Amino acid sequence: MDAQGRGRADNIDPADQWVLNPNTGEYELRLPPSGTQSVPGPRKPSAQDGGGARRRRRNDMAPGETREMSKVPAQDGGPEGGGTRTQDGGRTRDGSRAGDKARAGDVPPPRTSRRRTTEPEGAPGRRGRRPVKKKSKARKVLAWTAGGTAFALVAVGAAGYLYLKHLEGNISSTDVGDAGSKGFSKDDAFNLLIIGTDKRTGKGNEGYGDSGSVGHADTNILLHVSKDRTNATALSIPRDLIVNVPDCKTIQPDGSSKVIPGTDNVRFNTSLGQDGRDPGCTMRTVEEVTGIHVDHFMMADFNAVKTLTSAVGGVEVCVAHPVDDKESHLKLPAGKSVVEGEQALAFVRTRHSFGNQGDLDRIKVQQQFLGSLMRKMSSGDTLSNPSKLMDLAEAATKALTVDTGIKSINTLKDMALELKKVPPKNITFTTVPVVDNPAEKVHATVVLNQSAAPSVFQAIQNDVSFTDVKRKQKAAKDAQAARLKGTRSAPGDVRVRILNSEAAPGSAQAVLDWLQNTEGVLKSENAGNAPAGLQKTTLEYAPDQAAQARELAALMGLPGSALKPGSSVVNSQGLPAMTLTLGKDFKGAGTPIAAPDTAPKVDKSTANEVKCAS
Repeated sequence: MDAQGRGRADNIDPADQWVLNPNTGEYELRLPPSGTQSVPGPRKPSAQDGGGARRRRRNDMAPGETREMSKVPAQDGGPEGGGTRTQDGGRTRDGSRAGDKARAGDVPPPRTSRRRTTEPEGAPGRRGRRPVKKKSKARKVLAWTAGGTAFALVAVGAAGYLYLKHLEGNISSTDVGDAGSKGFSKDDAFNLLIIGTDKRTGKGNEGYGDSGSVGHADTNILLHVSKDRTNATALSIPRDLIVNVPDCKTIQPDGSSKVIPGTDNVRFNTSLGQDGRDPGCTMRTVEEVTGIHVDHFMMADFNAVKTLTSAVGGVEVCVAHPVDDKESHLKLPAGKSVVEGEQALAFVRTRHSFGNQGDLDRIKVQQQFLGSLMRKMSSGDTLSNPSKLMDLAEAATKALTVDTGIKSINTLKDMALELKKVPPKNITFTTVPVVDNPAEKVHATVVLNQSAAPSVFQAIQNDVSFTDVKRKQKAAKDAQAARLKGTRSAPGDVRVRILNSEAAPGSAQAVLDWLQNTEGVLKSENAGNAPAGLQKTTLEYAPDQAAQARELAALMGLPGSALKPGSSVVNSQGLPAMTLTLGKDFKGAGTPIAAPDTAPKVDKSTANEVKCAS
C-alpha cells in the first residue's frame, strides 16, 4: 500500500497488524490506535488452518514459496509503529494467499509498493516477482543489539571522558619554567622528584611539622625509571643534607618572572618554600647536587598519606618491637599491623621510635612504607575493586601538585602505566650516601660522602640498575659496546664539528684546541652552542663515518652509549662532518667520560621486600 493510503482505515492492510518483536522473536498482533476504524484482520492462526497453536514465524513458509516482508512507517493515523505486509503472491499469516482472499472478498487487496508499478502483476498462484533473499531473524536481532551496545559505549565513553576531566580539575599545578622537561615520553628513561612538604593543612595535623611552616621539602625521593622499564631507583635525599641552593627563576601568579637568589651551605629542605621558592627551585637544587636532570615533580602534604591509605583500605607495616610514641601518638604491637589515615601519617612522621631517632632512620621507615603502599595499590584487591579505584583516583588527584608538563590526566595515566611495567623486585629504595657534618660538634646535619655519592649519581645518570636484572639492558649495552669495535681512521682523517650544550662555558673551544694541538685532529671546528638541556655527550655520525667515530671515541674516552648512528652534517667548508655535542657529563678536554657497567654497592631495599622497622 502507498503512503497516501494509510490515512484511510479501509485501506489498511490486515497483515500490517502482525509485527515481529525483536526481543522475543515472535509475531505479535498490534491493533489500530483508539479512534481509528477497526479493520477486519487475519484471525490468530490455528491448527485447522495449518498455522499451529502458536503464531507463525517469518520463515514458516510452504515448500517452494518465497515472500518479502517490508516495513511501512505509520503515518496519518495508521497502525501504531507501522507493520509488515506481504508482497504479491506471498501468504498472509493465516496461511492463505493474499490474492485469493482478495478475490473472495474477505479483505481488500494489498496495495503494491511504488517499486512494483514497473512490474506486471503475476498470474494467480505464481510469484509476482523474483524471490528476494530475506534477512534471518538472528541477523535482525543482532543488528538491534549491536546498535544498543554502540549507544551504550558512546554514553559510557562520554561519562568516562567527563570523569577524567573532573579528575584533572582536582590536580593543582605549578609552572617551573625550564627547570624540568616540557612533556613526557613513553620511550625514554625519566626522573620524577617526589616531594612531601611539612606544611600543615587540614584537621588533625597540629602535631606534625614546624608551626607556621611555609612548606619546606621535608621528604624527597628522586625516582628514576629506566628506559627499558626493567628497573627503577627511588633515591631518598635527606632534608638535613647541606647543599648550595642555586639562583632560581620562578613564575609568579601574574605570569611575570622573579629570580630568587641562591644560598650556600643550607639545609636541602630550604630549597622549597624559603624566600618564596617553588618546586622548580628544589628540582634545580637536586640537579646541582647530583648532576641528574629532573624531568617532573609531584608534591603532596601530610593529608596525602592519610587520604591515600584510607582509599586503599590501609597499608600493612611491620615493627620489630612494640611502639608507643607520645609525640606522634603512634601505638603498634610488635609484628605486622595495618595502618591508615592518622595512624599511617604518625608511622611515617615519627622520629623517636626507630634507630637512633634521626632523620636517616626515619627515611628507611618511609621507604618500607612506600614499598608496602606500592604493593597494595597494584594488588588484585585494589585493581579489581571499582569503588576502591575511584576513591584512590579522587584521593591521589586531590592530594597532588605537579608541574604543568604532566598536569594532563592522560599524561599522569601514561606515567603510571610505564612505572607499572617495572617488577616490584627491581624497584630499589636507597639513600644518597652521606656522612655527619664535620663542621658541627653536635651532629644535626649531614654532607655528601664524596667517596661514595658520585658513583651512585653516575649509575642513575647512565641508566644502570641497582638490582640484578638485565636481559634487555645487557643486550642494549652489548650493542653499544659493539660500536667501538672495528677499524679506526687516522686522526688526520677525522672531520668533526663541536658544539656545547650543557658543559662549562668555553668547553667547545677547549676541546677544539686539544684535538688540533695535541691529538692531530686538524679537520675539526667549533660550531658554537647547541640547544640547552643535553645531559650526556653525544657523537652523531653517518654509516660511512663509523671508523672516524671509533677513533674520536678512543681519543676522548667516549663510551659506546655516546655514539649515535645517524647522519652527517655539512661543515663550514661544505664537507660532510660528524657532530660532537658536549653534555653535562663532560669533565674537560682529555678527561674520559666513563659510563659504569654496574652500580656500586649501596644499603638498599626493594619494593617487593617486607621488612620490620627497628
